[in-house]
Amino acid sequence: MNPQDPLASLHPLRTPALIGWWPPAAGWWLLLLFVLVGVAALAYMIRRRYKRNAYRRRALLQLQSLHTAYLAEPDTRVYVSQINALLKSVALLAYPRTSVAAQHGGHWREFLNRGLPPDAQLPPAFDDAAYQRACPDIDMGQVHRAAQQWIKHHKATPP
Repeated sequence: MNPQDPLASLHPLRTPALIGWWPPAAGWWLLLLFVLVGVAALAYMIRRRYKRNAYRRRALLQLQSLHTAYLAEPDTRVYVSQINALLKSVALLAYPRTSVAAQHGGHWREFLNRGLPPDAQLPPAFDDAAYQRACPDIDMGQVHRAAQQWIKHHKATPP
């Protein structure tokens, strides 16, 4: 050691201990709380929407079974009548009874067509096809697609 050099008598620098990741700071706990609340709220909304649209899924399954039965035994009048009854029951679940129950004929078709795009609307022959002895010439594929489109995409009013 050199007495003339004061730096030589200093001890080497000590590095501090590394900062651990646990426990996290309060901000991280708050962020975790917000994320958990957000995930819970999202799960609640998804579950509520799923339950709210259960009638649509049941109606689509019933429509598919009606279509399968029609393809096996094509009776146009019965098929139109069954689709009309299915659409009426779905509308009674989705809309207030006072605005749906008494509708029939042209008013009923117009009510259904309001929820459909122009290329997928029910034809005017649908109005009274279920009540006629000889069913008019209707494209049943178009009626099926229109019913399917309406069931999937109608805007239900909350009760």
